[in-house]
Amino acid sequence: MHTALALRHHRLPRYWLGLTLGLVAAAVGGVHWWEQQLPLKLQEAARAGRLDACIRYADQLAALRWLGGAAPQEQGLCRRRKAAQLWDQGQWSAAMKLQLQLVNSGASQPPDQQQLVQWQRQLESRALGLFQQGDLQAALVLLAAIGADHRSDGSALGDNLRDSWTRNRMLRDRGQHLIKQQRWWEALDALNRIDHPWWKGQTKELRQQVQTGIASLRHQEDKEHEGHGDTNPSNVPIAALDALISRKIAAGMDDGQAFERACKELGGKVVETGPESTCRR
Repeated sequence: MHTALALRHHRLPRYWLGLTLGLVAAAVGGVHWWEQQLPLKLQEAARAGRLDACIRYADQLAALRWLGGAAPQEQGLCRRRKAAQLWDQGQWSAAMKLQLQLVNSGASQPPDQQQLVQWQRQLESRALGLFQQGDLQAALVLLAAIGADHRSDGSALGDNLRDSWTRNRMLRDRGQHLIKQQRWWEALDALNRIDHPWWKGQTKELRQQVQTGIASLRHQEDKEHEGHGDTNPSNVPIAALDALISRKIAAGMDDGQAFERACKELGGKVVETGPESTCRR
């Protein structure tokens, strides 16, 4: 009896080992059978235009490539068609992702790389157009589809757009601050430095305030000269004086120094009339 039990226990490990090996063999066989079926299903889906199913079969086949065999051309065909479909639907991020998968696969063709580059350029162009229209966030979303929205070193196109946007906004803020202090020439210089079309449109009223402030200042100066009996008609031309003052402020001078230098260069001299100064020849 003890001998029979010993033989039975001795056979159990062999039984489980055989069962395990049998299950592994069945699983491998099933996987191999499915791999043989996938190319046929891939072809059928491609012919029927069932692109999502075709891509799903292609992904499954790619996962089984360790079993050997080249990637069928249907993989490239379905990804190519689906990427174009997504692009036409405006799903640019998904289209770019799928096109990149196609380019990196073994079923790609030279035109696939060219299409990828063309789409990248189109998205960059659209992003720049949105940026010029004042929609920074929408521009960054498009650039994210091609990985150009941000880089750690700040060299991405999206980083440049952010910097430009911030600089123009800060110039607007500086102009507002200087207008409140009635520092008209410095405010004009800040607003003149704005180079973004949308921000230029947003600061039109500020420019008008500056022009009104400058005109009011000159009118006040003229009245003060009349009050002091100064009827000399040979004043320095206002337009030329204003332009020269703006250039000097842009070069880094403060408004008072710029006024004195510009007046002198135009053949005039600064005349103090009470609390105000004017340039006269």
